[in-house]
Amino acid sequence: MAIAPRLRRLPTTLALGFEVAVAVGPRARLLGLAQLDRDAAGTGLLIPRCASVHTFGMRFALDLYFLGADGEPVEIRREIGARRVISSRGARAVLEIPSRQGGEFSSRRP
Repeated sequence: MAIAPRLRRLPTTLALGFEVAVAVGPRARLLGLAQLDRDAAGTGLLIPRCASVHTFGMRFALDLYFLGADGEPVEIRREIGARRVISSRGARAVLEIPSRQGGEFSSRRP
């Protein structure tokens, strides 16, 4: 499956060894990787100027890397499921990476 069109339009950067899209603009920041299949999410998404994310609408688990001002991780949260709000005090950006350990979620609520 190809990377989602909404991610292909975004600029990319290298973060922690991953080439990822950068969420520039309110829509990209709000949606993140929500409503995408794992393959359409590509390698992930960097959300600058961010210390908190939600996982509403996620179809797969995420590994979240909260980055400090120097771009190094200040906190790592793995296999975060859907319908969560996660934050890290002191973070300046969040790198969302599809978790390779987490399973797929149904797009419907149980």
